[in-house]
Amino acid sequence: MYEYKVIPAPERGEKLRNVKAPEARFALTIEGTLNGMAAEGWEFLRAETLPSSERSGFTGSSVHMRSLLVFRRASDEAVEQFQPRRLDPPAVPEGPKAPSAPRPAAEAAGGGAMRAEPARGGRNGAAAVRREPTLGAGPDKGADR
Repeated sequence: MYEYKVIPAPERGEKLRNVKAPEARFALTIEGTLNGMAAEGWEFLRAETLPSSERSGFTGSSVHMRSLLVFRRASDEAVEQFQPRRLDPPAVPEGPKAPSAPRPAAEAAGGGAMRAEPARGGRNGAAAVRREPTLGAGPDKGADR
């Protein structure tokens, strides 16, 4: 459970030393507001722009759009009610073992694994590929070197 706090967003940036651009002043004002609320334990949730109907003169009214900053924090009641518990591990079904992963086609055919090595005399450091013999490869199944 959360409690919420809504405050009006700043409309203009504060004048600060060494900050000349209006965008930078405004950004620093917003940053200061957010950091101040965070120091009080409030988490920034979102910014909203909502219509506000206000009196205009004796009998008229007008609608103004207002920018608001919405913050939240966990209520004390929610913190007190929170009681974590350890979950049971998931059940593992018993059955036949899964088959082992298949070997790559080149190794299964007895061709050996491919390995990249630096080329001798090659251009631009290109890699030469050579085949390494695998276990069980006899003289008739050996790889060319």
